[in-house]
Amino acid sequence: PMPRYAIKTPPQTEDFESMVEIWRAADQIELFESAWVFDHLYPLRVHPSNPCMESWVTLSALAQATSRLRIGSMVNAMHFRHPALTAKMAASLDIVSGGRLNLGLGAGWYEPEAEAYGLDLGTMRRRMDRFDEGLEVVIRLLSQETTTFEGEFYRLSDAWCEPKGPQRPHPPIAIGGVGERRTLRAVARWAQWWDAMMVDPADWPRLDDVLAGHCQEAGRDPAEITRSAHIRWSKDQPVEEVVAGADRLFEAGVEVVVFTLTSPYRVSMVEDLANRLASR
Repeated sequence: PMPRYAIKTPPQTEDFESMVEIWRAADQIELFESAWVFDHLYPLRVHPSNPCMESWVTLSALAQATSRLRIGSMVNAMHFRHPALTAKMAASLDIVSGGRLNLGLGAGWYEPEAEAYGLDLGTMRRRMDRFDEGLEVVIRLLSQETTTFEGEFYRLSDAWCEPKGPQRPHPPIAIGGVGERRTLRAVARWAQWWDAMMVDPADWPRLDDVLAGHCQEAGRDPAEITRSAHIRWSKDQPVEEVVAGADRLFEAGVEVVVFTLTSPYRVSMVEDLANRLASR
């Protein structure tokens, strides 16, 4: 299969206009099939006083700045928003973007932001239990006329979610993470896309096998699930080095490599990368 490429601009430590420029440039380069943000309330790997924009608002604006790229957040944290709200936002953004949304969903993991804002992140088990429930709520709201649900974390009573977006039965669900017991089982059950984040190519075949096992249990064909992984790229790194890292992931069996830019964002980075990939 042909290698597939995506870009990601975490909306942190960076001004919004730089992100818009990069997305507009990538929208013109057919080599890139999708573009992503992340969903955090605090920036990662830097002091929390640094800027970090909210993902849904940012993504909605970037949808308006583009017309071709598929768009998404890798991935939205379940404990930030009630899943009914997430479903409403996803349906609305699917409409706003003209059916280009990939709906990224994850259990959440970054403790500093949860502690600072008084959000209930909880133990790993609690996160995953809530994630499983939330996934079902989101998908049912997006695909059924009305939804009634009674769980430990969420309760819905004859809930409508209108208007729904153009992608039926719902926008593709992208789940991020490498937890072999719970996360990959959720991928097998619900997702159309699995992202293994910054996975080591040496670990990929084993994780892929675990996913295939969960798919067998769930009665799914693993080929229905797009598989991606990330490569972090700073402007100081030679583009050849980044491309070589992507090749190692493709050789391991990854289908889509997501090039995650680190600040400062420069539009020339995306253009240089595209030129290098196209000339191979």
